[in-house]
Amino acid sequence: MSGALLPADYHTHTPLCMHAEGEPETYIDRAIERGVAEYGISDHAPQSPEPFDEWRMREDQLDEYFEWIDRARVHAGDRLAIRAGLECDWFSGNEKWIESLTSRFGWDYLIGSIHYSSSNGDLWGFDNPSELGRWAETDIEFIWKTYWDEYATMARTGLFDFLGHPDLIKKFGYKPEGDLRRFYDPVIEAVADSGIAIELNMAGLHKPCAEAYPSSEFLKLAATAKIPITLSSDAHAPSEVAQDFEQGVSILEETGFTSTCLFEKRMRKSKPIK
Repeated sequence: MSGALLPADYHTHTPLCMHAEGEPETYIDRAIERGVAEYGISDHAPQSPEPFDEWRMREDQLDEYFEWIDRARVHAGDRLAIRAGLECDWFSGNEKWIESLTSRFGWDYLIGSIHYSSSNGDLWGFDNPSELGRWAETDIEFIWKTYWDEYATMARTGLFDFLGHPDLIKKFGYKPEGDLRRFYDPVIEAVADSGIAIELNMAGLHKPCAEAYPSSEFLKLAATAKIPITLSSDAHAPSEVAQDFEQGVSILEETGFTSTCLFEKRMRKSKPIK
């Protein structure tokens, strides 16, 4: 793989999100040990109004975040390219806030993710373990449709470089009956039309759903539509950097992908898997 054993890992976090641990130097050492093509830092972006929730940095911590990225770059030197990103939460009405974040730093990429549903008039953190109890009283078909409708809308905004963990909605194992392509097909069309990428996020293997995000069925549709893709660990600790990437490469190949993405200054290029 042209000097790297594994694809780039662009979806990783820092302790500023309040649910990750470790120093930048330790993350970089692990990334170099694992042999990733590049390493990207993409912590949960601040969200207005504050305080928004208990698992993201505050706006007044952005300078500290930039220092964290600088430390990573200094430690990596010429051994590994370090890319700067943010994982931004998408929900209706959030466009201007995300646009305001784009000018704060020389980002290499922005990830768009959905962690909240507004289907009942309030924001429900559907993947938050502390709110797991709401699933028992939720119409699964309705919440899935709401989620995927919002995912298609997010794809068409043009705000993001790639989209995070496409079927995160399955995290706790709740799925509707029947053929799930009724949810997938409109999203595949929206992502393909937008020309942006998605990710294969291996963290799902270690959640109740016990499956990477997204499913192989979704990946096959994405490969057929020639949607670009990245491989991500969603690391919240140094030991999780590039976790399960060998399996991820196999999944990508089995579902029809031959390359992954590299990002720099919000420009994308492809890198063959082999």
